[in-house]
Amino acid sequence: MITIPDFLRYNRQMMLPEIGEDGQEKLKKAKALLIGAGGLGCPILQYLATAGVGTIGIVDFDTIELHNLHRQILYTENQVGQAKVVTAKSVLETLNPLVTFIAFEEKLTSENAASILQDFDIIVDGCDNFTTRYLVNDTCVRLNKTLVYGSLLKFEGHVAVFNHKGSKNLRDLFPEPPNPDDVPNCNLNGVMGTLPGIIGTMMAHETLKLIIELPVLKNELVIFDTLKWHFTKLKF
Repeated sequence: MITIPDFLRYNRQMMLPEIGEDGQEKLKKAKALLIGAGGLGCPILQYLATAGVGTIGIVDFDTIELHNLHRQILYTENQVGQAKVVTAKSVLETLNPLVTFIAFEEKLTSENAASILQDFDIIVDGCDNFTTRYLVNDTCVRLNKTLVYGSLLKFEGHVAVFNHKGSKNLRDLFPEPPNPDDVPNCNLNGVMGTLPGIIGTMMAHETLKLIIELPVLKNELVIFDTLKWHFTKLKF
C-alpha cells in the first residue's frame, strides 16, 4: 500500500503513466541484491534506494581506500579503512529511511552464493572480476533469477539483462571466462571517475524497468564508448 510518505517522496515518478501507483507499489515490494559496492555499485545503490525499491541487499567484503574516492561516490575520506558494505548501508539509510537494507559483509563464493541470492527477485552484478561474474550468472541460472549485468573497460561500458523470462545468459554470449592475465582491469589501466556513474545509472534504470515491468534489453548487449559517444547494441 502506498502511504502518504511514499507519495510525498515519489510522486514525481508516480506521475509517469507507465509507473503510477501500481508501479510504485511494485518497487516497494521488490527485493534487489547488488553484488559489489564499488564504482558501479555506488550509483546503482543510490538510484535504487531513492526510487523506493523496498528491500536492497548489498554483498561486498572490501574496505574503502583513498584511491576509490574519485568514483565510489557513497564514501568520503574520513571513512577510509571502513567496510564498504557497512558504510554504504549507513549512508543509504540516511538517504532513504523508507527502504530496508541488508548487508552481507562476505566474499561471494560457490558455497554461499545460492543462500544469499535465493531470497531476492533481481540480482544486479556490479563486481569487478570474471570469477565472480560467472559465479553470479551460473547461480542465477540455477535459481532462475533475472540478472542485470554491467562491466567497464577504460572509457567503455557494457550493459545487459540475462536470464529474464527465458532470455539467454552470460555463457550464451561468452561461454567461458577469459584468462585473468589477459584481461585489463582498473588497477592496471585506470578508469575515468564518471564512467562507473554512467554505466551504473544505466544498470539501475534497467533494474527499475524490470521491477515495474517495462520493456528491457532481451538478448542484447549494449556497448557504450563514452570517449567518442558510440552507442552499439549487439543481438545474441
